[in-house]
Amino acid sequence: MKILLPLFLLLPFVLVCKAPKNLEHANRKIWNKNCCFKQTNISLKRYDEGIIRARVEGRWQNFTIRALPDKFIEWSVQRRLETLEEIRKGGMPQLAGAHNGMVASHGLKRRDVTFSINNAVKGMGFLPKPEKIEAVLNLLKSTFDSGDSQKLAILESLYKNAKEIYDPTKQVSLELYSTPAFETHTFLNQMTDPGVAIVFLDFPSYELRAITQLIHPDDPTLTPYERNVVEYINTIHDYFHSKSPRPSIGVIYHVIEVFDNSPGRAKGKRIVPPLP
Repeated sequence: MKILLPLFLLLPFVLVCKAPKNLEHANRKIWNKNCCFKQTNISLKRYDEGIIRARVEGRWQNFTIRALPDKFIEWSVQRRLETLEEIRKGGMPQLAGAHNGMVASHGLKRRDVTFSINNAVKGMGFLPKPEKIEAVLNLLKSTFDSGDSQKLAILESLYKNAKEIYDPTKQVSLELYSTPAFETHTFLNQMTDPGVAIVFLDFPSYELRAITQLIHPDDPTLTPYERNVVEYINTIHDYFHSKSPRPSIGVIYHVIEVFDNSPGRAKGKRIVPPLP
């Protein structure tokens, strides 16, 4: 069973590098003449030390990248396995659960709004560890045209081996709709201030505070790892939803803090890093 993308995503894509004068834009030039962009509000120079530097709330700061707690990973994997089983039975995915993260961002007003704060539901997933990503990507590409039953089995196998395969410091998504012709408010905010909060509607309910890294698939300066990342995020999306007409912007959410927002149990207690 395939979940189809909205019809307008299947229409021919025309590159228009000059932003039109409509309301779905901000008064800021983001796109270059090659229909690409470069995010300038984060620095990965100390990434190997576990530090990401970012301009958040108006000033440059150092942030320590943290690992998701085991109970978050176990919850996320279990909910994803339940979803795959429901699809196998002919059902549809639920809006609640581990896949749909509600991303709160702020920083830049779009022309059609009064202030910059924005919230949007984004499809979320895990990213393979650097040493695993090429193998997983090759597996997905080699089985892309397989039947639904085989593809569901492959996804189940990946999730059942999540702690071995996936990087616990990240969640990933796609910026499906932002192009030079149309900019989502989430995209504009993250290009201005990469600090976001992500909440998952479920019980238990988790909130992630994260630093956003945006990767344009056509950026000629990408490292080999970044190219694998943006290709992987697009491929895993299309593996489930069917082939997209164009590659989309990849989004990495580097985990900085984790909160347990479960009502009655924790009520917003920070669990990563642990409180003193």
